[in-house]
Parts: sequence; C-alpha cells; structure tokens
Amino acid sequence: MASVNTNLVGLDERELEELMEGLGRPRYRGRQLFRAIYSRRERDFIRLTELDQEFREFLSSHYQLTYPAILREFVSSDGAVRYLLGAEDGKSVETVYMPEEDRVTLCLSSQVGCAVDCRFCFTALLGLERNLTAGEIVGQVLAVAVAKQIPRRARLNLVLMGMGEPLLNLAQVMKAVRILADPQGMGIPLRRLTLSTAGITPRIEELAREPVRPKLAVSLNASHDAQRSELMPINRKYPLQDLLRVCRAYPLRPRERLTFEYVLLEGINDSDADASRLADLLAGMRAKVNLIPYNGGPELPFRPSPLERVLAFQKILTDRHLPAFIRISRGQDIRAACGQLRLEGAAKGPPQPPS
Repeated sequence: MASVNTNLVGLDERELEELMEGLGRPRYRGRQLFRAIYSRRERDFIRLTELDQEFREFLSSHYQLTYPAILREFVSSDGAVRYLLGAEDGKSVETVYMPEEDRVTLCLSSQVGCAVDCRFCFTALLGLERNLTAGEIVGQVLAVAVAKQIPRRARLNLVLMGMGEPLLNLAQVMKAVRILADPQGMGIPLRRLTLSTAGITPRIEELAREPVRPKLAVSLNASHDAQRSELMPINRKYPLQDLLRVCRAYPLRPRERLTFEYVLLEGINDSDADASRLADLLAGMRAKVNLIPYNGGPELPFRPSPLERVLAFQKILTDRHLPAFIRISRGQDIRAACGQLRLEGAAKGPPQPPS
C-alpha cells in the first residue's frame, strides 16, 4: 500500500483504454486489462501473458494492482466476519462477510464514517472523515473475495449498507457499481446489488436516471415526521412527504420492489399505531418492509423491541397486504450487525493475515 505508483484498481474500461492508448498501445489492451483486474482478479502484471514481457515489466514498475489491506478480522459464532480494511492514507473502513448455504453477502462501506447522524447508529458517532473512491469500494469486494476464496462466478450479493451514506458519494458509488455489474468485470447482476440510503431526496432522483443502477432500499424507521426527525435529523431537510413522493415516482424494473428498512426501537417506534401509520404511508406502492430489531450497545440509549412486539408489528403490515420480513442481523457478537460498524478494534493488536 505504500507504493507511489498509480493503482489501477478502480479504473473503468474506458479509462484503461485511454491509459493504454497514452502508452502507445492499442485500446483493446485496456479491455484486456479490465477483464484481468476484475474478472480474473489478477494482482501481478507478470501474469498478464496476453501482453508482451517487456510491457508487463514496464507496468509492474510504474503501476500497481492493490486492494485495501486486511488489518484485522473478527469472526462471529454465526459465521459472519467483520473485516477492518486499511486504505493507502491510513484511514480504515469495515466490510462484513455473511455466508449462507447458497450464497454470500458482502456489506460494503461507501465513506469513512458518516455525516447523516442517525441517533441509533454507531457509525454516526465517528462523524465523516472522507468519501471512498470507486477503487476502495470495489477493492473491498476483491479483498474479501480473495481472502475467503470466493469463486469468480459464485452467487454473490452486495449491499451498500456499511459505513457511510452512499448517495452522498454518488459519483464514486455509481462508478463502482458499473465495474461490479459489468459482465466483463465482476459480472454481478444488478438484482444482487442493493444501495441503502437514509433518504437524500434529490440524490434518489439522480439515481433514478442512472441507466445502470442497483436496487434501492430506504431506511425509514419512523411513521411520522416528528418521530423521524428525532431519530434521523436528515428528515428535517428531506421530510417524509418529499421522500415518499420521489419513492413513488422511482422507476422499478419488472418484478422489482422498493425496500423500506425499519429498525424497531422498544417504546419509540414499535406501537400498533406506528405499524398502521406505516401501512398508510406505503399504501399502493410496489414495496416491501424489512423489520430490523435494533442492534444495541452501551453507548446508545435504545433497546430492541421484544420479539412479540416485532411479530405484532409485522402482522399489522401483512394484514394490510404490505409484505414485511423480519431481518435478524448477523454478526451481533462481533459488532458487525446493522448499525453497529464503528471501527471497533482498529487500534488493538497487530494486523492479522487473511484467512
């Protein structure tokens, strides 16, 4: 990570074509390089045998293919792994690996910290340090895929639900999405890519115009403005009326639904009245609701809703013909669950090698 040479991870196909052209090589060499970096996951220019040896040696001496460094890994009893990843400037982010029987899900970060300041989220305690580059976002996928030896065409789901607000880093996030989804790149179908937002209304409208875009999940967490503004101060700038207006106008692909995430906080937003109001807000939308019992900790004053309350809340929604699913977060014992990422363990002990 200390090399001063330019890192090519994060460059898209057009940029690699232009690089090759600038070096006096045919543009198609850029397309070959694109496939080698993202599809084949090559990290050594010498292995690019489609290029002549002299040019491979030139690339090795002037460029690099570097992923974020795995500084530490924390393994949960449920199989999830929280990775602490280091960037070239010394900043750290977290990525979560969640294996299931027939697929793997990676929870990716889009910023170092977060500026949105949701009251129940541990990442908000960090504040915002900076945006991640497209290379650092794609690099999270590549670093974990190599560490866990995930096959290139495995069923891989990617969710931009880690540290940060993706829509406040939209240009770099979308560049990363295009690389990840490109059949010549990582080749991950768009139906397996999800972006979660706290509700940055004008950026949702921008996202809707993108020709290549992930699925959209909106973190709602409240049934009326006063409640949401208390839990999510961003609501004061982008209130529910405006947020739901752009959600209703959002163009959905066939069989696609908008996802609304609702973190259940005991005694705050989990009443029968809240469930009824939520059903009213989403009436007539092609939507589903993910109900997430709160993942707490001693630093914040909230408690998760009891299971019976969660089930009662879910029943009110489903009785109103609104699909609602209970999502129990993975990795709670290693602080890797939804809303818990806060670089815990970043300064404890030496870096750990990949497993």
